[in-house]
Amino acid sequence: MKNWKMLSIIAVMVLFVLTACGSNDSAQEEDSADQPTKEETTEDNGTYPLTISPTVGSTESSDAGTTVSFEDVTFESKPERIVVFDYGFLDTLDTLGVEGIVGVAKDSTLPSHLEKYSSDEYTNIGTLKEPLLEDIAALEPDVIFISGRQSAFYDQLKEITPNVVFVGTQDDDYWNTFLDSVDIAARMFGKEAEAEEHVAKIDSALEEINTLAENFDTTLVTMYNEGKLSGFSTNSRFGYMYDQYGFKPVTEDIEASSHGSNFGFEAILEFDPQVLFVIDRTAATGGASNIESDMENDIIKQTTAYKDGRIVYLDGPLWYLSGGGLQSELAKIEEVLAELK
Repeated sequence: MKNWKMLSIIAVMVLFVLTACGSNDSAQEEDSADQPTKEETTEDNGTYPLTISPTVGSTESSDAGTTVSFEDVTFESKPERIVVFDYGFLDTLDTLGVEGIVGVAKDSTLPSHLEKYSSDEYTNIGTLKEPLLEDIAALEPDVIFISGRQSAFYDQLKEITPNVVFVGTQDDDYWNTFLDSVDIAARMFGKEAEAEEHVAKIDSALEEINTLAENFDTTLVTMYNEGKLSGFSTNSRFGYMYDQYGFKPVTEDIEASSHGSNFGFEAILEFDPQVLFVIDRTAATGGASNIESDMENDIIKQTTAYKDGRIVYLDGPLWYLSGGGLQSELAKIEEVLAELK
Protein backbone atom coordinates (compact mmCIF):
# COMPACT_ATOMS: atom_id res chain seq x y z
CA MET A 1 0.00 0.00 0.00
CA LYS A 2 2.79 2.39 0.91
CA ASN A 3 4.51 1.70 -2.40
CA TRP A 4 1.29 2.36 -4.23
CA LYS A 5 0.86 5.73 -2.47
CA MET A 6 4.44 6.65 -3.21
CA LEU A 7 3.99 5.81 -6.92
CA SER A 8 0.83 7.92 -7.02
CA ILE A 9 2.64 10.91 -5.55
CA ILE A 10 5.48 10.54 -8.07
CA ALA A 11 3.01 10.28 -10.97
CA VAL A 12 1.24 13.47 -9.87
CA MET A 13 4.57 15.32 -9.61
CA VAL A 14 5.65 14.16 -13.09
CA LEU A 15 2.30 15.23 -14.54
CA PHE A 16 2.66 18.63 -12.88
CA VAL A 17 6.17 19.13 -14.30
CA LEU A 18 5.09 18.11 -17.80
CA THR A 19 2.09 20.45 -17.67
CA ALA A 20 4.24 23.34 -16.51
CA CYS A 21 6.80 22.72 -19.26
CA GLY A 22 4.03 22.60 -21.85
CA SER A 23 2.68 25.92 -20.64
CA ASN A 24 6.15 27.51 -20.81
CA ASP A 25 6.68 26.18 -24.33
CA SER A 26 3.34 27.61 -25.46
CA ALA A 27 4.13 30.96 -23.88
CA GLN A 28 7.53 31.03 -25.54
CA GLU A 29 5.90 30.20 -28.90
CA GLU A 30 3.41 33.02 -28.43
CA ASP A 31 6.16 35.45 -27.45
CA SER A 32 8.21 34.34 -30.44
CA ALA A 33 5.25 34.88 -32.76
CA ASP A 34 4.97 38.46 -31.51
CA GLN A 35 8.63 39.19 -32.21
CA PRO A 36 9.62 40.34 -35.74
CA THR A 37 12.00 38.09 -37.57
CA LYS A 38 15.46 39.28 -38.53
CA GLU A 39 14.23 39.72 -42.10
CA GLU A 40 11.30 41.85 -40.92
CA THR A 41 13.49 44.11 -38.80
CA THR A 42 15.79 44.80 -41.74
CA GLU A 43 13.08 45.14 -44.39
CA ASP A 44 13.19 48.96 -44.32
CA ASN A 45 16.84 49.23 -43.35
CA GLY A 46 18.73 47.24 -45.96
CA THR A 47 21.32 44.64 -45.02
CA TYR A 48 24.30 45.97 -43.10
CA PRO A 49 27.28 46.19 -43.10
CA LEU A 50 26.85 47.24 -46.73
CA THR A 51 29.47 48.31 -49.26
CA ILE A 52 28.30 50.73 -51.93
CA SER A 53 30.19 51.36 -55.17
CA PRO A 54 29.85 54.68 -57.03
CA THR A 55 27.86 54.73 -60.26
CA VAL A 56 30.99 56.03 -61.99
CA GLY A 57 34.58 55.22 -60.98
CA SER A 58 35.95 58.62 -61.95
CA THR A 59 35.01 61.80 -63.75
CA GLU A 60 36.71 64.89 -65.06
CA SER A 61 36.05 67.99 -63.02
CA SER A 62 34.97 70.72 -65.46
CA ASP A 63 36.05 73.47 -63.06
CA ALA A 64 39.44 72.14 -62.02
CA GLY A 65 40.21 70.31 -65.26
CA THR A 66 41.39 67.25 -63.35
CA THR A 67 40.18 63.68 -63.01
CA VAL A 68 38.51 62.81 -59.72
CA SER A 69 38.29 59.16 -58.65
CA PHE A 70 35.52 57.96 -56.35
CA GLU A 71 35.84 55.23 -53.73
CA ASP A 72 33.60 52.45 -52.47
CA VAL A 73 31.98 53.23 -49.11
CA THR A 74 31.16 50.67 -46.42
CA PHE A 75 28.29 51.51 -44.09
CA GLU A 76 27.91 49.75 -40.75
CA SER A 77 24.27 50.80 -40.41
CA LYS A 78 21.57 52.62 -42.34
CA PRO A 79 22.30 56.36 -42.64
CA GLU A 80 19.83 58.45 -40.69
CA ARG A 81 21.00 61.97 -41.62
CA ILE A 82 21.18 62.40 -45.38
CA VAL A 83 22.64 65.26 -47.43
CA VAL A 84 21.94 65.06 -51.16
CA PHE A 85 23.10 67.34 -53.96
CA ASP A 86 22.00 65.46 -57.07
CA TYR A 87 18.38 66.31 -57.88
CA GLY A 88 17.89 63.05 -59.75
CA PHE A 89 18.90 61.04 -56.70
CA LEU A 90 16.80 63.29 -54.46
CA ASP A 91 13.92 62.49 -56.81
CA THR A 92 14.55 58.75 -56.37
CA LEU A 93 14.80 58.97 -52.58
CA ASP A 94 11.56 60.96 -52.52
CA THR A 95 9.80 58.45 -54.78
CA LEU A 96 10.86 55.53 -52.61
CA GLY A 97 9.72 57.27 -49.43
CA VAL A 98 13.16 57.44 -47.85
CA GLU A 99 13.23 59.46 -44.61
CA GLY A 100 16.12 61.32 -43.03
CA ILE A 101 16.96 63.95 -45.66
CA VAL A 102 18.34 66.98 -43.82
CA GLY A 103 20.21 68.99 -46.48
CA VAL A 104 19.41 69.97 -50.10
CA ALA A 105 20.99 72.37 -52.61
CA LYS A 106 18.29 75.05 -52.62
CA ASP A 107 20.22 77.85 -54.30
CA SER A 108 19.94 76.15 -57.68
CA THR A 109 16.58 75.76 -59.45
CA LEU A 110 14.67 72.95 -57.79
CA PRO A 111 12.41 71.09 -60.24
CA SER A 112 8.73 71.71 -59.59
CA HIS A 113 8.07 68.15 -58.40
CA LEU A 114 10.72 68.60 -55.69
CA GLU A 115 9.52 72.00 -54.45
CA LYS A 116 8.70 70.60 -51.01
CA TYR A 117 12.44 70.51 -50.30
CA SER A 118 12.58 74.31 -50.45
CA SER A 119 10.83 74.46 -47.06
CA ASP A 120 12.62 75.31 -43.81
CA GLU A 121 12.44 71.66 -42.83
CA TYR A 122 15.51 71.09 -45.02
CA THR A 123 18.79 72.98 -44.60
CA ASN A 124 20.20 74.80 -47.62
CA ILE A 125 23.60 73.35 -48.56
CA GLY A 126 24.37 75.80 -51.39
CA THR A 127 24.16 75.48 -55.16
CA LEU A 128 24.88 72.44 -57.28
CA LYS A 129 28.33 73.85 -57.99
CA GLU A 130 29.13 75.71 -54.76
CA PRO A 131 28.54 73.69 -51.58
CA LEU A 132 28.26 75.49 -48.24
CA LEU A 133 30.83 73.31 -46.51
CA GLU A 134 30.43 74.73 -42.98
CA ASP A 135 26.66 74.41 -43.10
CA ILE A 136 26.97 70.83 -44.29
CA ALA A 137 29.41 70.01 -41.48
CA ALA A 138 26.98 71.46 -38.93
CA LEU A 139 24.38 68.95 -40.05
CA GLU A 140 26.66 66.04 -39.05
CA PRO A 141 25.48 63.91 -41.98
CA ASP A 142 25.82 60.13 -42.07
CA VAL A 143 26.10 60.24 -45.86
CA ILE A 144 26.52 62.83 -48.63
CA PHE A 145 25.30 61.94 -52.12
CA ILE A 146 26.99 63.83 -54.97
CA SER A 147 27.21 63.89 -58.76
CA GLY A 148 29.43 65.52 -61.39
CA ARG A 149 28.81 69.16 -60.48
CA GLN A 150 30.25 68.61 -56.99
CA SER A 151 33.17 66.39 -57.99
CA ALA A 152 35.71 69.20 -57.46
CA PHE A 153 34.70 69.24 -53.77
CA TYR A 154 34.90 65.47 -53.26
CA ASP A 155 37.94 65.54 -50.94
CA GLN A 156 36.59 68.46 -48.93
CA LEU A 157 33.26 66.75 -48.44
CA LYS A 158 35.08 63.59 -47.32
CA GLU A 159 36.63 65.63 -44.52
CA ILE A 160 33.10 66.17 -43.20
CA THR A 161 32.24 62.47 -43.48
CA PRO A 162 34.08 59.64 -45.26
CA ASN A 163 30.66 58.46 -46.46
CA VAL A 164 30.50 60.44 -49.70
CA VAL A 165 28.84 58.45 -52.49
CA PHE A 166 28.88 59.41 -56.18
CA VAL A 167 25.44 58.68 -57.64
CA GLY A 168 25.56 60.69 -60.88
CA THR A 169 25.01 59.43 -64.41
CA GLN A 170 27.61 59.07 -67.14
CA ASP A 171 26.99 60.66 -70.53
CA ASP A 172 27.99 57.67 -72.65
CA ASP A 173 26.21 55.15 -70.40
CA TYR A 174 23.35 57.23 -69.08
CA TRP A 175 20.64 54.64 -68.69
CA ASN A 176 22.71 51.99 -66.93
CA THR A 177 24.21 54.50 -64.50
CA PHE A 178 20.72 55.84 -63.78
CA LEU A 179 19.55 52.30 -62.93
CA ASP A 180 22.68 51.83 -60.80
CA SER A 181 21.75 54.92 -58.78
CA VAL A 182 18.26 53.52 -58.20
CA ASP A 183 19.83 50.25 -57.03
CA ILE A 184 22.01 52.16 -54.55
CA ALA A 185 18.98 53.88 -53.02
CA ALA A 186 16.97 50.65 -52.92
CA ARG A 187 19.71 48.60 -51.25
CA MET A 188 20.73 51.23 -48.72
CA PHE A 189 17.22 51.93 -47.51
CA GLY A 190 15.50 48.57 -47.96
CA LYS A 191 13.30 49.72 -50.84
CA GLU A 192 13.96 46.99 -53.42
CA ALA A 193 10.29 46.14 -53.97
CA GLU A 194 9.28 49.77 -54.41
CA ALA A 195 12.15 50.41 -56.81
CA GLU A 196 11.23 47.40 -58.91
CA GLU A 197 7.66 48.65 -59.19
CA HIS A 198 8.70 52.11 -60.40
CA VAL A 199 11.29 50.77 -62.85
CA ALA A 200 8.56 48.55 -64.31
CA LYS A 201 6.44 51.66 -64.96
CA ILE A 202 9.36 53.26 -66.79
CA ASP A 203 9.92 50.10 -68.84
CA SER A 204 6.27 50.16 -69.87
CA ALA A 205 6.53 53.81 -70.91
CA LEU A 206 9.69 53.01 -72.89
CA GLU A 207 7.81 50.41 -74.89
CA GLU A 208 5.17 53.01 -75.74
CA ILE A 209 7.69 55.64 -76.80
CA ASN A 210 9.66 53.10 -78.86
CA THR A 211 6.49 52.44 -80.83
CA LEU A 212 5.90 56.17 -81.30
CA ALA A 213 9.49 56.80 -82.40
CA GLU A 214 9.06 54.38 -85.31
CA ASN A 215 6.83 56.98 -86.99
CA PHE A 216 9.78 59.32 -87.61
CA ASP A 217 12.86 58.80 -89.74
CA THR A 218 14.98 61.71 -88.51
CA THR A 219 15.18 63.58 -85.20
CA LEU A 220 17.57 66.03 -83.58
CA VAL A 221 18.03 66.83 -79.90
CA THR A 222 19.25 70.36 -79.15
CA MET A 223 19.71 72.58 -76.11
CA TYR A 224 18.90 76.29 -76.11
CA ASN A 225 20.95 78.69 -73.99
CA GLU A 226 20.46 82.46 -74.31
CA GLY A 227 19.91 82.43 -78.04
CA LYS A 228 22.53 79.79 -78.85
CA LEU A 229 22.05 76.13 -79.69
CA SER A 230 23.95 72.93 -78.99
CA GLY A 231 23.31 69.64 -80.77
CA PHE A 232 23.41 66.13 -79.37
CA SER A 233 23.69 62.75 -81.04
CA THR A 234 24.28 59.23 -79.74
CA ASN A 235 26.90 58.66 -76.99
CA SER A 236 26.17 62.11 -75.60
CA ARG A 237 24.42 63.54 -72.57
CA PHE A 238 21.00 63.12 -74.19
CA GLY A 239 21.92 60.13 -76.32
CA TYR A 240 19.37 58.02 -74.45
CA MET A 241 16.66 59.73 -76.51
CA TYR A 242 18.05 57.77 -79.44
CA ASP A 243 19.37 54.67 -77.65
CA GLN A 244 16.47 54.11 -75.23
CA TYR A 245 13.55 56.05 -76.68
CA GLY A 246 14.23 54.76 -80.18
CA PHE A 247 14.35 58.01 -82.16
CA LYS A 248 16.62 57.96 -85.20
CA PRO A 249 19.31 60.68 -85.20
CA VAL A 250 19.38 62.95 -88.22
CA THR A 251 23.18 62.70 -87.97
CA GLU A 252 25.72 60.99 -85.76
CA ASP A 253 28.44 63.41 -86.78
CA ILE A 254 28.13 65.60 -83.68
CA GLU A 255 30.91 65.90 -81.14
CA ALA A 256 29.89 64.36 -77.82
CA SER A 257 30.16 66.70 -74.83
CA SER A 258 28.12 67.47 -71.72
CA HIS A 259 26.80 70.70 -73.20
CA GLY A 260 26.65 69.54 -76.79
CA SER A 261 28.34 70.77 -79.93
CA ASN A 262 27.69 74.28 -81.23
CA PHE A 263 24.87 74.07 -83.70
CA GLY A 264 23.67 76.91 -85.90
CA PHE A 265 20.18 77.41 -87.29
CA GLU A 266 21.56 76.89 -90.79
CA ALA A 267 22.83 73.43 -89.79
CA ILE A 268 19.36 72.48 -88.56
CA LEU A 269 17.89 73.54 -91.89
CA GLU A 270 20.54 71.56 -93.74
CA PHE A 271 19.82 68.37 -91.79
CA ASP A 272 16.08 69.14 -91.80
CA PRO A 273 14.87 66.73 -89.08
CA GLN A 274 11.24 65.62 -88.92
CA VAL A 275 11.29 66.19 -85.15
CA LEU A 276 13.34 68.86 -83.37
CA PHE A 277 13.67 68.61 -79.59
CA VAL A 278 14.78 71.77 -77.77
CA ILE A 279 15.80 71.69 -74.09
CA ASP A 280 15.57 75.11 -72.43
CA ARG A 281 18.75 75.47 -70.42
CA THR A 282 18.16 79.19 -69.90
CA ALA A 283 14.96 78.51 -67.98
CA ALA A 284 16.70 75.74 -66.03
CA THR A 285 19.35 78.13 -64.72
CA GLY A 286 16.89 80.85 -63.76
CA GLY A 287 17.34 83.16 -66.75
CA ALA A 288 14.71 84.95 -68.80
CA SER A 289 14.07 82.67 -71.75
CA ASN A 290 13.05 83.84 -75.24
CA ILE A 291 13.20 80.34 -76.61
CA GLU A 292 10.19 80.34 -78.93
CA SER A 293 10.85 83.75 -80.49
CA ASP A 294 14.54 82.91 -80.95
CA MET A 295 13.90 79.46 -82.34
CA GLU A 296 11.04 80.23 -84.68
CA ASN A 297 13.02 82.50 -86.99
CA ASP A 298 12.92 82.65 -90.78
CA ILE A 299 15.49 79.86 -91.11
CA ILE A 300 13.80 77.40 -88.75
CA LYS A 301 10.42 78.10 -90.33
CA GLN A 302 11.72 76.40 -93.46
CA THR A 303 12.32 73.08 -91.70
CA THR A 304 10.04 70.07 -91.86
CA ALA A 305 9.83 70.02 -88.05
CA TYR A 306 8.40 73.54 -87.97
CA LYS A 307 6.02 73.02 -90.88
CA ASP A 308 4.64 69.83 -89.32
CA GLY A 309 4.38 71.35 -85.84
CA ARG A 310 7.02 69.05 -84.40
CA ILE A 311 9.37 71.44 -82.65
CA VAL A 312 9.13 70.06 -79.12
CA TYR A 313 10.14 72.46 -76.33
CA LEU A 314 11.21 70.40 -73.34
CA ASP A 315 11.02 71.51 -69.70
CA GLY A 316 14.44 72.94 -68.80
CA PRO A 317 14.75 72.15 -65.08
CA LEU A 318 13.42 68.63 -65.67
CA TRP A 319 15.79 67.75 -68.49
CA TYR A 320 18.85 69.78 -67.58
CA LEU A 321 18.95 69.57 -63.78
CA SER A 322 16.86 66.71 -62.43
CA GLY A 323 17.33 63.81 -64.81
CA GLY A 324 18.39 60.48 -63.39
CA GLY A 325 15.50 60.09 -60.95
CA LEU A 326 12.56 57.71 -60.93
CA GLN A 327 10.00 60.50 -61.25
CA SER A 328 11.98 62.64 -63.68
CA GLU A 329 12.81 59.84 -66.12
CA LEU A 330 9.16 58.81 -66.32
CA ALA A 331 8.09 62.46 -66.63
CA LYS A 332 10.49 62.99 -69.54
CA ILE A 333 9.00 60.10 -71.47
CA GLU A 334 5.47 61.25 -70.69
CA GLU A 335 6.27 64.79 -71.87
CA VAL A 336 7.54 63.54 -75.23
CA LEU A 337 4.55 61.22 -75.62
CA ALA A 338 2.14 64.07 -74.88
CA GLU A 339 3.82 66.36 -77.42
CA LEU A 340 4.05 63.89 -80.30
CA LYS A 341 0.96 61.69 -79.99
